[in-house]
Amino acid sequence: MEPDKTPSDSPNDPLRKATRRTNSFVQYSAIGFQMLATIGLGVWGGIKLDEWQGNQKPIWTLVLSLFAIGSSLYLFIRSLPKQP
Repeated sequence: MEPDKTPSDSPNDPLRKATRRTNSFVQYSAIGFQMLATIGLGVWGGIKLDEWQGNQKPIWTLVLSLFAIGSSLYLFIRSLPKQP
C-alpha cells in the first residue's frame, strides 16, 4: 500500500518551486558579489601599487585587474552545479 501523498510532497508544489527559485537567486547573487569584490580588490591593489611605485603607465592596475577577472571566472565556473 502506498502512503498518501500530501500536497507539499508533489514536485509541482508552488511553495517548493518558489523556494527553489529563491535559492538559485541567492546563490547566483552571492557569486556576482564575490566576482565584484574580487575584481574590485584587484583594481584597487593595482592602483595603490602604481601610486606607490610612481608608474607613468598603470601596469600593475592592468595586470592585477586581468588576474582578478581570471580568478573570478575560475571561481564562478567551479561553483556551477555539476550535471549528472
